[in-house]
Amino acid sequence: MLRTAKSIAIVGASANAARASYFVATYLLSSSPYEVYFVNPRVDEILGHKVYASLADLPVVPDIVDVFRKNADLPGVAREAVAVGAKVLWLQLGSWNEEAAAIAEAGGLQVVMDRCVKIEHARFHGGLHLAGFDTGVISSKRQVTAR
Repeated sequence: MLRTAKSIAIVGASANAARASYFVATYLLSSSPYEVYFVNPRVDEILGHKVYASLADLPVVPDIVDVFRKNADLPGVAREAVAVGAKVLWLQLGSWNEEAAAIAEAGGLQVVMDRCVKIEHARFHGGLHLAGFDTGVISSKRQVTAR
């Protein structure tokens, strides 16, 4: 999915640098080839990019809809993703919703739950520390340093 996707819409994107969606957005904009779109009806701009009120307002059909919303909102986001013709519904770490998955799958979307786009992308494109930070080292062994 990540190899063939051209665009990602982050639903529930936040302008707050302490939020996970902001961290993921920063990574995607600086370290990935994707066109990144932000969806949040309460924000006008994030990281210098326009924010859209809904998936239907985007200028493109996103390949991946990456969702940072509370569990109760996930079925509605799944319906929106189906309605716009997205290819993948991606629920971030800690998000698992069978109803949303069933809606998306019935609409022809692939579904990923409880995974982080940033972490999964970084796993395929360089060293990744357990905490999700790029160490610059690709190895399964701990680096030995002189004391």
